Amino acid sequence: MLDIKFIRDNEEAVKEAAHRKGVNQGLVDELLKIDESRRELIQATEAIRSEQKKIRDPKEGSVLKEKFKKEEEKLRLVEEKFRELMVQMPNIISSDTPVGKDEEDNKEVCRWGDLKEFSFKPKDHMELAKKLDILDFERGVKVAGFRGYYLKNDGVLLAMGLMMYAVNKMVQKGFQPMIPPTLVKGDSLFGTGYFKGLEYDPEVDEIYQVATSDKEASGEASKDKKFLVGTAEPSLLAYHSGEILNLENLPLKLSGYSQCYRSEIGSYGKDVKGLYRVHEFMKVEQVVFAPADINLADKIQEEMIAISGEMHEELGLPYRRLLICTGDLSLGKYRQYDTEAWLPGMKRWGETGSASSFLDWQSRRLNVRYTDENGDKKFVYMLNNTALPTPRVLIAILENNQNEDGTITVPKVLVPYVGREVIS
Repeated sequence: MLDIKFIRDNEEAVKEAAHRKGVNQGLVDELLKIDESRRELIQATEAIRSEQKKIRDPKEGSVLKEKFKKEEEKLRLVEEKFRELMVQMPNIISSDTPVGKDEEDNKEVCRWGDLKEFSFKPKDHMELAKKLDILDFERGVKVAGFRGYYLKNDGVLLAMGLMMYAVNKMVQKGFQPMIPPTLVKGDSLFGTGYFKGLEYDPEVDEIYQVATSDKEASGEASKDKKFLVGTAEPSLLAYHSGEILNLENLPLKLSGYSQCYRSEIGSYGKDVKGLYRVHEFMKVEQVVFAPADINLADKIQEEMIAISGEMHEELGLPYRRLLICTGDLSLGKYRQYDTEAWLPGMKRWGETGSASSFLDWQSRRLNVRYTDENGDKKFVYMLNNTALPTPRVLIAILENNQNEDGTITVPKVLVPYVGREVIS
């Protein structure tokens, strides 16, 4: 969420960001009109309250009380509209973000590794996994429904090895490891921008809501709605919600391992087979709370994506890095990179990670601040990046490391976790 003062002072820049991200620019005009009415009503209610303090006549006081109620109700309605419009305001966009309409205009900025040439026709991960008995899609669908699957045997060792490798890498890079909650209240998801509006909308938000109501410590039914996270990012960023951090502790680096759940409602009909697009998986995520310095935030983001690149290289996976264009950039993002690994069996690049800088767009919603060197309270800048997810990295390992006899060579960095050099 942007600061309303920033929007007032930078109206054209916000409109330009709206235009570039495909948001109706008229919403900015509407917000500023509502903001003006809001400020007038705030002044009016404050003036009535000031008068009430001076009045001694009960009759006159009763008239003012009624007048205050009417103005207060007007203000309440205006405040509701104001909040509704504020959450639709797009973040500004970095100057190096390429201008474009959609993912076709994303810019490749880095590529590593040669695309492997096989002396045989490479199989896709579904055929490989079935023959190796490490994945079971049929029974997964029977038990869990569409996009359900079972990881089995050496598939489990490979997946858990990936997660432990990623966790250890994060620790080596100075990130504090955590296993955060995956069942969270809506505040965390709204605060990080996973709700498109003020409240959860099952038609557009790719989040699972838990139907069963919870109970409080008192035994009473909880009024809080609960949701399953699609990544550890909301849980990690909400860890310090409502808090004021110390400057000497910034940048604060956290890394979270979690199960992830995604409804994938916006991808109906896409990638219906295999592991590429599934409802649940495991992932190690990294987030950073940084001081309000754009140059520093950019530097930290580059460091985060460099770690992703390092892991792909150690796993021996050819990859490329994309700088995401304006039209493919979501509402709250200032700058974003995607990492894609080459999947030879599927004959395509597949996204294996995303690194985003939000500046203070998320921290204003979550109310995470710090005290700067002058004693002023400022909102932190928030960044996140995928360390490693299981599904698509598993696909990349299986398809890139397959041998003619159908066996899979385990990447050297994973051998200590998997316990063998070849899956057969």
